[in-house]
Amino acid sequence: MHRTISGFALVLTTMLASAAELPLDRIKLPPGFAIELWARVDNARQMALGRHDDHGGTLFVGSMRAGKVHAVRFDAGYKAQDVSLLASGLQLPTGVAYRNGHLYVAAVSRILRYDDIERHLERPPAPVVVTDRLPVETHHGWKFIAFGPDGKLYVPVGAPCNICEPDPERYASISRLDVDGGAADRVPEVYARGVRNSVGFDWQPQTRTLWFTDNGRDLLGDNTPPDELNHAPRAGMHFGYPYCHGGDLPDPEFGARHGCAEFAAPAQKLGPHVAALGMRFYTGTMFPPYYRQQIFIAEHGSWNRSHKIGYRISLVRLQGSQAIAYETFASGWLEGETAWGRPADVLVLPDGSLLVADDYAGAIYRITYRGTR
Repeated sequence: MHRTISGFALVLTTMLASAAELPLDRIKLPPGFAIELWARVDNARQMALGRHDDHGGTLFVGSMRAGKVHAVRFDAGYKAQDVSLLASGLQLPTGVAYRNGHLYVAAVSRILRYDDIERHLERPPAPVVVTDRLPVETHHGWKFIAFGPDGKLYVPVGAPCNICEPDPERYASISRLDVDGGAADRVPEVYARGVRNSVGFDWQPQTRTLWFTDNGRDLLGDNTPPDELNHAPRAGMHFGYPYCHGGDLPDPEFGARHGCAEFAAPAQKLGPHVAALGMRFYTGTMFPPYYRQQIFIAEHGSWNRSHKIGYRISLVRLQGSQAIAYETFASGWLEGETAWGRPADVLVLPDGSLLVADDYAGAIYRITYRGTR
């Protein structure tokens, strides 16, 4: 169950060899930015930062299709040192979250907790089942998870289909759990409805309100509907699925049942079928002020268009709580119709650099700013 790649010389040699296989020189970034291979992690999806101090820290990584969870230890200079395999054989363990020394892992119908994990990276403990009451369907069953400012664990449950009218108390929603209470308190409480499949969310630092990505339905053509960036400042909002897409497009099968005006419109329409996944507010100071408190989004890339789009890191600029621009920050993983990488998540390290998980290339990259501020 457990394997550790240790020894700085071995890790450095392996990473240099791996970097030569990845055409990072083709990645396009704004002037002053640089990208490097940070670590090799099989099928890297969601990332979560563990304990860290002046001596270094730990990054946890879920691997969806690989069924694994990894830990990457880094030093005081934020250089990855070694990669440990914490668990394997799990069902689509995309989501990881860290709180009070414990690692939480989403595995479709279950949330697992690995206690005091950083003291046991070499011999991980048996997991505690936080809940096993989530739906068992694997269609949109993988989950991005994170703790909110209220201390609760937010857990999305995607629609078990492309387009259907599922039970709104069970599917197409984002729920939250009180993981500190007893079993009776761990029943999911629906926070937002009408969410087809969210695989990324974060809280705006100034307002402490929830923002999330949502993947639009398929089989409506190359250019409709858009993926969405949504803002849910309060519980109980409905974002349209399956009746309305993108805020103004009635669904041809279910749209007659409810008008689009009944639902919350996207804060920002994203590209159609770009598969917007992990998103984070930029909370660091390494990047120029232009980027601070703005949203970075990992666009995994389309599989269902005549010509592929996405495969990039996009930036949504905000003014207060209003989105005012949607632009490309990093691209180059897609060349023509061939992709050599697929961004799946982003995460800001304490030094202000930006990590990018790539599940297709099995890599985590680190983007730094070296130009004039």
